[in-house]
Amino acid sequence: MTERQRRVHTARVVRTERLTPHMQRVVLGGEGLAEFDAGAFTDHYVKLLFPAAGVTYPEPFDPAHVRATMPREQWPVTRTYTVRSWDPVARELALDFVLHGDIGLAARWSVRAQPGDPLHFSGPGGGYVPDPAAAWHLLAGDESALPAIAAALERLPDAAAHTALVEIEGPADEQDLKGVTWLHRGEGAVGSVLVPAVLALPWQEGVHAFVHGEAAFVKEIRRYLRVERSVPRDRLSISGYWRLGHDEDGWQSSKREWNARIEAEQEAR
Repeated sequence: MTERQRRVHTARVVRTERLTPHMQRVVLGGEGLAEFDAGAFTDHYVKLLFPAAGVTYPEPFDPAHVRATMPREQWPVTRTYTVRSWDPVARELALDFVLHGDIGLAARWSVRAQPGDPLHFSGPGGGYVPDPAAAWHLLAGDESALPAIAAALERLPDAAAHTALVEIEGPADEQDLKGVTWLHRGEGAVGSVLVPAVLALPWQEGVHAFVHGEAAFVKEIRRYLRVERSVPRDRLSISGYWRLGHDEDGWQSSKREWNARIEAEQEAR
């Protein structure tokens, strides 16, 4: 992790907006973003740091000091979110949160956030941006990947050949985004519509692909791209943002090992 990714910023809520029944946007701003910058990548992410229940941290907030002086159960809880947009002039950072009822620490915070509320976070990280020289761009994911897919579409040259497939629950969750094919899974499992849609696409050589979302369907699409289509690893940005049945703490602790195992299994075929 670079020094830039470790740097902690303290922003304040500027405004919130319910984009769809299952997507909430929170726009952050304030003097605490004076040293924040993003824009090199379209999959920039930040690590949100939420206080443990009932814990107040000394100011100025220093997570390293907290971890050195407080018991582990009082450490901040980390949640990772993609940057939807960053306005360096207004110094406003937009984050989109997927909502599933009252489940999820970050989602609950997003719907209750009020202007002026503080939020600590570190970052940004990131590593993908559409290659303007690619013959074809394939962008595929579920709701969790939508902010990065939307940012990538905004960065594509007008004439760039691309296919963007986003699986959502239903029509009410569609957003006003050009170039997206919306796939409605209804009551089906996450990925149940997206995977066959990707496999059914007319294949085009020279692909640069971005595939993210729930880990199980990402595994299937990765196998298809790496094994059946022989797409070089350096032409893929592909990883599970989350895994069904796991919170971020559980998933992040095993994600690297899980990804390495899947990659090794697929390389052996």
